[in-house]
Amino acid sequence: MIETEDAQGRLKGRNPVGVIDIGSNSVRLVLYEGLVRSPAILFNEKVSCGLGRGIAATNRMDDGAVEEALEALVRFRALADQVGVGELYIVATAAAREAENGPEFVEKAERILRQPIHILTGLEEAHFSAQGIISAFRAPDGIAGDLGGGSLELVDINGDLAGTGITMPLGVIRLGERAEASFPTAEKITRKDIKSADILDTGKGRVFYAVGGTWRNIAKLHISSTSYPLHVTHSYEVEPEELLKFLDKIKQGNLDKFEGISDVSNSRRALLPYGAIVLTEVIKRMEPSKIVFSSSGLREGYLYAQLDEETQRADALYEAAGELAILRARSPRHARELAEWTAYSFEKFGIDESVDEKRYRDAACLLADIGWRAHADYRAMQSLAILAYGSFVQVDHQGRAYIALSNYFRYEGLKNESLAPEIRSITTDRIWERSRLLGGFMRVAYLFTAAMPGVMSNLEWEQTGDKEMMLTLPESLRALAGERPAGRINQLSKVTGWKISVSIRP
Repeated sequence: MIETEDAQGRLKGRNPVGVIDIGSNSVRLVLYEGLVRSPAILFNEKVSCGLGRGIAATNRMDDGAVEEALEALVRFRALADQVGVGELYIVATAAAREAENGPEFVEKAERILRQPIHILTGLEEAHFSAQGIISAFRAPDGIAGDLGGGSLELVDINGDLAGTGITMPLGVIRLGERAEASFPTAEKITRKDIKSADILDTGKGRVFYAVGGTWRNIAKLHISSTSYPLHVTHSYEVEPEELLKFLDKIKQGNLDKFEGISDVSNSRRALLPYGAIVLTEVIKRMEPSKIVFSSSGLREGYLYAQLDEETQRADALYEAAGELAILRARSPRHARELAEWTAYSFEKFGIDESVDEKRYRDAACLLADIGWRAHADYRAMQSLAILAYGSFVQVDHQGRAYIALSNYFRYEGLKNESLAPEIRSITTDRIWERSRLLGGFMRVAYLFTAAMPGVMSNLEWEQTGDKEMMLTLPESLRALAGERPAGRINQLSKVTGWKISVSIRP
């Protein structure tokens, strides 16, 4: 291993960990900064080997695919060593598990990787896929479906509890071979298999969580086709009827004219119709309330399963926001004080919050100063882009909008709403107003504190009449009052609907 520099862009005291996922369609290496609740990805590489091709007909992995996979594993082992990975978790799924030459392949792979490979059973695949959903969503409730190259896993999830899942031979590679490349035949096979999936009966009116690369690419195409402004597939939601119409178009197989198809690899494009067929039959059988796509699946679930229970229970959004504050804010302590002060301020002004809105406000405060190094003219848009498109989990798209817009308003100001970006089109009126309110309180706090800790606890609110409020400062902080803070207070008055003044208390 090459000794690394003391990089300031990484959190200190963390030992990198990695996961190698030997799947039926691809072999992937993901290296993480550490084994924590919300791990940051240091390196991510995939090789589309297609180990599952041909198994349906020959019961063997193709020799060329095996050779390509082994070559990839040589490189992956070297990369893990280069990064200094302490723990490397290696899992293999349907192809290695079921092929006649699977044991021979695994033996060679273990020699290359210098450690054992965990060959997952179908039930284990379902279990770890469910753990991936549990790790990435707050209080999930529904059926998780993980579509790979060789199999489809289905499991019922309620909060942090997952039932015993099932595995079915409906992976996109295997389905194509079973159907001999005929879409109508694939539909018949899938319909028959899904009919036996009684687990879907428990999902009626609940959420279907779609996991796997093929389904994520379908989500990307839907985002592009609808001009949806937030190009984030994780937690992207679609109503069943709308998605069924879109899937019908994909099933026809003429994908070249689809908006955004250039972002889908050629090897993946051929699999999309089979993914659409499987998702269609799942939706028809289950009748979910909505379909939610997830970027978190088996790999993330396997890593999550290595954590102790206390760490698993931590809020992944809050953890990630706090870490980013450590890396990029002028004062992480100030960011935490801002979260406390805005909670206090919301209560004093009678601004009610749901549990999730409180989480989003806390995260927005922790992230409020990450753009300070940017040019002043671009801090608003840069912060918005980082926060709207950040690799956060346990947050839906409304939450992303709240966090991003509140920080946009914190920099850009509250007067000209036309300055707000297209993200406005996906927010509810309530989220829009909450983000402006929070942005207004942030603008006041930063002028009184200069982004440094130790001041905010002295900024106290005193109600002086009906819809009248006074911000009081101790005599020791009198010099912080002035024309600029008064201007921010005036802006806050307009957005809150309260008459606000400033006073020095003895």
